[in-house]
Amino acid sequence: MAYAYLLIAILSEVLATSMLKASDGFTKLIPSTVTFIGYSVSFYFLSMVLKYIPIGISYAIWSGLGIVLISIVGLLVFKQELDLPGIFGMVLIISGVIVIHLFSGSAKL
Repeated sequence: MAYAYLLIAILSEVLATSMLKASDGFTKLIPSTVTFIGYSVSFYFLSMVLKYIPIGISYAIWSGLGIVLISIVGLLVFKQELDLPGIFGMVLIISGVIVIHLFSGSAKL
C-alpha cells in the first residue's frame, strides 16, 4: 500500500506543479486552487508513506520521479524544450530510483 500512496503523492505533486505554472503567479483562481489542493494531497500521502518507507528513500523516489514527470509535462503541455544534458540527467535520476528500488534493503517493505 505504501507504493500506491507514493504514486498518489507523486502524481498529485506533478498536477500541483503544472497548475502552479498555469496559475500565472496565483492570478488565476482555478489553477491556484488546484495547486493548493494538489500539494496538500501530495504532502498528506507522502506523510502516510513515511510510516512504511524511510524518509530518504521516499523523498528520493518522490522528488526524482516528480522531476522527470514534470519535465515531460513541461515539454508536452507548456512546449518547453529539453536538451540532451537535461534528458541525460533524467535518465540518471530514473536509474537511481531503479537502483534504490531493486537493491536497497531500506526500500523493502
